[in-house]
Amino acid sequence: MFLNIERFIAFRQIKGKSGNKNKLSGPLYRISILAISLSVAVMIVSLSVLDGFQHEITSKVIGFGAHIQLTKYDNNNSFEPQPITVNGDYLNQINKIPGVSKTSLYAIKAGIMKTNDEMEGVILKGVGQGFEGAFFKKNLVAGKLFNTHSVNKNDSILISKKIASKFNLNVHDKVVVYFIQNPARVRKFVISGIYNTGLEDFDNKYFLCDVRHIQRLNNWDSTQFAGIEISINDFKKLDLITAKINEIIPTEWIASSITEQFPQLFDWLKLQDINVQVIIILMTLVAIVYMVTDLLILILENTRLIGILKALGMSNAQLQKVFLYQVGVIVGKGLLYGNVSAISLCILQSKFHFITLDETSYYISYVPIQMNWGMILLVNFTTFVVCTLALMLPSRHVAKISPLKAIRYN
Repeated sequence: MFLNIERFIAFRQIKGKSGNKNKLSGPLYRISILAISLSVAVMIVSLSVLDGFQHEITSKVIGFGAHIQLTKYDNNNSFEPQPITVNGDYLNQINKIPGVSKTSLYAIKAGIMKTNDEMEGVILKGVGQGFEGAFFKKNLVAGKLFNTHSVNKNDSILISKKIASKFNLNVHDKVVVYFIQNPARVRKFVISGIYNTGLEDFDNKYFLCDVRHIQRLNNWDSTQFAGIEISINDFKKLDLITAKINEIIPTEWIASSITEQFPQLFDWLKLQDINVQVIIILMTLVAIVYMVTDLLILILENTRLIGILKALGMSNAQLQKVFLYQVGVIVGKGLLYGNVSAISLCILQSKFHFITLDETSYYISYVPIQMNWGMILLVNFTTFVVCTLALMLPSRHVAKISPLKAIRYN
């Protein structure tokens, strides 16, 4: 049976070193494994948290207003937009664009909500044809979403938990909303449900109602809406699909993507991406420094053994393999322990949400996790390759050791 002498020597050295407390390489061996484990674990957790944040926050913003909004081109950014007249031809053209999944019609109008004691400025968002409401159903904390496809106009309304708590409102309570126009109008609604998204920009002011209320308040006919909300299948194609929509719509209309509507929010997410990249670079450098230090000390402590093996006829290439085998074991153990600890932590956090956040600052009440297995494999592969390449140079130091001087080394 063929014996791989380099691997045999390497594993004998590792076995002896793990229990040797007198040599510096003994504790350094364990520290190097720990350093790689921590580095890999931090990288995996950081990427999973970043993906989780981007997915959760993007899903919330898109859930409230879709990927793309098509409105009338108007420099007046108020909550009293000019209407667009929508017919089936325009909707068919938009739905035929590759990547578009669905469209829905909406309208918005500013109003003042009055309770027995207080008044509050609110924005009513009217929904109708094409609205599914899956996002709001997911974020309901009480009651239910009203029927958005009823034949008759619905007087039900959906309000946020923040407003409900502020004014001590519950499901089935009645609210009165005044609209400042000429002449002034008033509408009475019944609360059908209470939602909570964690996004203050929405939760502080938005109500959801039947779009026909707003059409009637604005004296619009049944074909007039504030705009069209367009959902797509692939977020990466957002800019491309937005550009295609702008090519086919009338010149007085404009399609704007969700990233254009909320630039600060998406810039914040990009900043988190940069922070994670910095963390990954630092963790990789830490792992490399420990590995290079460990290898140099291994070579120094085994100088006499190197001299004896060279005198017995072992080549420099074979000796390099001995030390690279040892380093490979360290890297392998570090990757294994790092993956087990990181994936376990991610699974526990995704199930139990035990690490919490301030929802007003982070738009979500817990640290979100989304594991990308392809990215995890890439982290492991890159870490192994980078560490191996970084260790090639110090391992060449073996070739410079003279057998005679090495045997005399003490």
